[in-house]
Formats: sequence, structure tokens, C-alpha cells
Amino acid sequence: MAGAKPRTRRKVLPFLEIAVLIGLVAVPHLTSDFQTIIASRMLILAMLAISFDLCWGYSGIMTFGQALFFGSAGYVAAMLANNAGVVQIWAIVPASMLVGLVGSFLVGWFLLLGKRTPTLIFIALGTLTASYAAERLLAGWQWVGAANGMSIWGFLQIGSHELEPGVLFYYILLALLLAVYLASRWIVRSQFGLVLAGMRQNEERLAYFGYRVQAFKALIFSFAGMIAGMAGGLYAFHEGFIGPSSVGIGLSTYAVLYGLFGGVGTLLGAVFGVGAIETMAFVLSDIDMLKPYWPVILGVILLVVVVYRPTGLLGLFLFERERIGSFGIGGAARRKADAARKTEDGNGAA
Repeated sequence: MAGAKPRTRRKVLPFLEIAVLIGLVAVPHLTSDFQTIIASRMLILAMLAISFDLCWGYSGIMTFGQALFFGSAGYVAAMLANNAGVVQIWAIVPASMLVGLVGSFLVGWFLLLGKRTPTLIFIALGTLTASYAAERLLAGWQWVGAANGMSIWGFLQIGSHELEPGVLFYYILLALLLAVYLASRWIVRSQFGLVLAGMRQNEERLAYFGYRVQAFKALIFSFAGMIAGMAGGLYAFHEGFIGPSSVGIGLSTYAVLYGLFGGVGTLLGAVFGVGAIETMAFVLSDIDMLKPYWPVILGVILLVVVVYRPTGLLGLFLFERERIGSFGIGGAARRKADAARKTEDGNGAA
């Protein structure tokens, strides 16, 4: 019917975000102390997964090296604790973020800001190589414990209060994860995020309009590395240990799987992916009959989902427009674009 308003679909993502937040707040009240500690680890890994989603899901940067910034910050946090006695959270978190930011900026400068436009494969293999090289270097470096890694003998502190892994530490991690999520969400919904969306969908066209695409990629890559660094510093204190595998390709690949399994381009999918994969791993490894085979079973499940459900778990709930987002286009701007499109259609019909 002429003049009829197009049917709009109710957004699902905000309801999912609220439901997930309520669920995460309730976790310590519904689980044992040991399970709360496991859930705390998942919150840290969710930050790592969000850092990957910012790169691939929103910017088209296929990185296999997020663990490089994660583990490097963890090592720095361990050295600050063991050698300088720095264990205050207000010092560890900024220091870890700085390590992740500087490390990702240097890697991004080398891979993204050259004279030639880097290809997807070049970036993927470059980050993979950097992560592998760092793992081998640390595995043979006696000053940082070589293959044995580094242990942290103290707890993270707020003032004189020690943050042992438990309920309080869980809620602090949840608050930091929420801050990371909201900051990332604000970025991808801003005008900067609109540029990221353009890069993800048609990089050549955006460059034709005069945007320095690689500079924008370096900026978001550095921001994602900063998030991964913060997660790494917190992880070192939560586990009381950091080793070469924390910077290696194994954890970097897990970050990719978290994002793909949960659904890239949503941010929330990263949290879903971590929760689903880590829960399945915990449950399968606890069944005596499946203990020798659980990595294979988990691998098959991940392969099936990634191959046959490219949009991940959240793709079951979100339609395409909401999944990739409108990235900062407000209602007035959207109406103006729709009006311009109708005018073009009318002129074409005439």
C-alpha cells in the first residue's frame, strides 16, 4: 500500500545485554566458591575476546596475536609484583593497559602503516608470527622463568585489602568488564564506528573518499591491544602465574574461536563465546568417561558451529541489520537517508 510505513523489527540486543548482566551479577549467589573463581577467569577472557571482536568483527582486521598483548602485560604485572612490590590495582591496571597499548601500536605500525596496503593474509600471518616468536623467546629466557613461567606470591590489593580470588574479586572484574564493554559499545556506535563499519564492508570505497583507512585500523587495533593488556595483568594476579603459553598462538586462536562461536560484530557475542566454550570445556573434562576425548569433542562442536552458523550463537537471535549495527547513524540522519533514497527511486521511475 502506498504511503504505508515500513514495518520495523524490535531490537533484541538490548534485552540480551540486560539479561546477561543480570545473570552475571547473580553468578556468585548461584554457584560454589570454586565455580565463582572459574567464572572470574571467564570474565577476564571475555575482555580478551572483546578485543578480538573489535578488530575482526568491526574493523576487518584478522588478528591471531591478541594473546601477545595479553601475555606481555601479564609478565610486566608479575615483574612489578615480584621485583618492585607493586600490587595495588590502581597501578597494575593502568600499567597493563599501557603495555598492551604500546605493544599493539608497535605491531600495528609495522603491519598496518606501511607504504603498501596490507592484505588480510599478511596481517593474519604477521600477528600469528609475532605471537609465536614471543612465545618461543619467553620459553627460553631464564630471566622471566623460561618455560616455567613466573609466579606471583602476593594478591592484588585495594589499599590494605587483599583481593583473593573469590566473590569480591569477581565483582571487581565484572565492573571492569562492564566498563570495557560500554566503552567499546560507545566507540562502535560513534562516528568513528561508522568509519570502522565502512572499512569492514568496503575498504576500497572508503579510501576513495579520502579516509586514511590504515590509520583508523591502527587506532582501533591499539585500543583493542590496550583491552587485551588490561585483561592479561588481571589474569596474572587471578591465576598467580603467567607463562609462555599466555602469549602464544594457542590462546590467540582461542580468542578467535570465542568471537566466532559467540558471533562477531556484536561485542556481546564475545562474552557468549567465552561462557559457552569454557563451560563446555569444564563440563566435558569433568566427565570420567570423556576425559581422554573431551578436546576432540569440543573441537568438533566448535567446527560445526563455525562452519554451519557463521554468525555464531547470537545469530540465532539477531537479524543481520542489528548484528552489524547502524554504527552511530541517528534517527534524524536515518530518516534523511531514507528520504533521499525514495527521491532517487522516484526520479528513476520518472
